[in-house]
Amino acid sequence: MKFPKKYSQTLFIFFMGFGMSIIMSFAITYINTDMDIEFLSRWGKAWMAALPLALLVSSIVAPLAKKIVNLITD
Repeated sequence: MKFPKKYSQTLFIFFMGFGMSIIMSFAITYINTDMDIEFLSRWGKAWMAALPLALLVSSIVAPLAKKIVNLITD
């Protein structure tokens, strides 16, 4: 399935926020609580809290980062 190009920025923000929230919540949960039988439960709760924030931050940072990169590249 392919999406029209007009949705590329929105899709980028979604996938970036999704991936970052999974990786960061996993790492931070592991660092703070270590691996045990309840780890996946704690990580799932942390990820559910992190996802909306990651999507919001990605929607703000991605366009700014793109502008900065355009300024410093030819």
